[in-house]
Amino acid sequence: MHRKLRFSAILAIFCCGILLISCGNKNKAGKSSTTGWNYNDPNYGGFYVTNTTDQKPGPGLVAIEGGTFTMGSTQENVYYEWDNTPRQVTVSSFYMDQTEVSNLDYLEYIYWLNRIYGKDYPEMVTKALPDTLVWRNSMSYNEPMVEIYFRHPAYRDYPVVGVSWLQANDYALWRSDRVNEMNLIEAGVLSFDPDQNKDNHFTTEAYLSGEYTGVINKGYQDLNPNNASGQRSVKMEDGILLPKYRLPTEAEWEYAALGLIGNTTGESVKDRKIYPWNSDGLRSQDKNYTGSFMANFKRGNGDYMGVAGSLNDGAAFPAPVISYWPNDFGLYNMAGNVAEWVLDVYRPLSFEDFSDQNPFRGTSEGINYKDGDYMSTIQNDWNNKEDQDYTKQMYDYGKTTLISDHSRVYKGGSWADGPYYLSPSVRRFMEENQGSATVGFRCAMNMIK
Repeated sequence: MHRKLRFSAILAIFCCGILLISCGNKNKAGKSSTTGWNYNDPNYGGFYVTNTTDQKPGPGLVAIEGGTFTMGSTQENVYYEWDNTPRQVTVSSFYMDQTEVSNLDYLEYIYWLNRIYGKDYPEMVTKALPDTLVWRNSMSYNEPMVEIYFRHPAYRDYPVVGVSWLQANDYALWRSDRVNEMNLIEAGVLSFDPDQNKDNHFTTEAYLSGEYTGVINKGYQDLNPNNASGQRSVKMEDGILLPKYRLPTEAEWEYAALGLIGNTTGESVKDRKIYPWNSDGLRSQDKNYTGSFMANFKRGNGDYMGVAGSLNDGAAFPAPVISYWPNDFGLYNMAGNVAEWVLDVYRPLSFEDFSDQNPFRGTSEGINYKDGDYMSTIQNDWNNKEDQDYTKQMYDYGKTTLISDHSRVYKGGSWADGPYYLSPSVRRFMEENQGSATVGFRCAMNMIK
């Protein structure tokens, strides 16, 4: 018996050793299994293979482990919109901002635009500025918010608002470039270049295409024996440059907001959620915070923050981006504070048309798929289809509907919304060139693994 146990132990150790060796060989760049040529060897042509396949998380991002969940209405639809019937879908793992993009974050963007374009192309700066007039209400005294909310230091950690969907996408692209530029600097490939201008500044696309060289530090080692300088530019294959920051898809946003990872045992989700927290109510269940609201929202007519001396959510307008309690993914304010733009085009019947893997409506061929195309147009004239624009017949913006190919989804409730909108499943839309005092955004990034 002891001999068998001893043999089993030796066998286990041997197998572990083999496993470790095989894993090491798999992850370590050595020799090609298809040609037999050495990697990273100038004597064999110098084909470079990085030793790591790990993706470095971008600043501000939290890893969201993907999985299957029920996307769609989790409570009674009090407005009978019927645009979000529950269905099971799978979302791949991705990264998402822990918080909403703040005024300070956006001010850094505006400063950079001013530095690069302000002198010669001030319209580039003007184009990016938030619309502070979203605070103006003809029957409310909100002028202080118009004047100070975006720029005063007191509000620097509050979510930026008045930003359109188009502006949010421009910000995400700019952020991608700044993060990748810093990655190259930290890798010793580039040095800081304070003299960048409208004609010569870093973008990831320009760098990869060879149109931007910047201030070269030592470059990246080139093992190609035909390159006398021994240096080259970084390529995507080197694993230094990150994918683009972008807006999350509607499915990603809803999945991340629910945070069902905290309700899962094995493959069973113990409890569905109406909100990003474990309760059908809106107040904390923690005995140390009993009665405290879990989010910043409008409690009822005329009640935005509570009674002096006993405030409920404590914020008449938005609150700082790190406020209340994070959900089980560690994300703040996925309900309330400000609603948030997502990547998708709005269509009422998206729930019928979505793929069940990484659902998304927004590609050029998918915007009107079944909900806006000829086959779905109830006014169609089957005998005269060449002479009519059936998309306009179905979604004739400003005449028969407020839906267009430029209507974008936004999710989550805001400081000015009632409890119904705090559910991650609720979907609303607005034109992509518009902003609101109740809508902000956060960024996401593909997880490569």
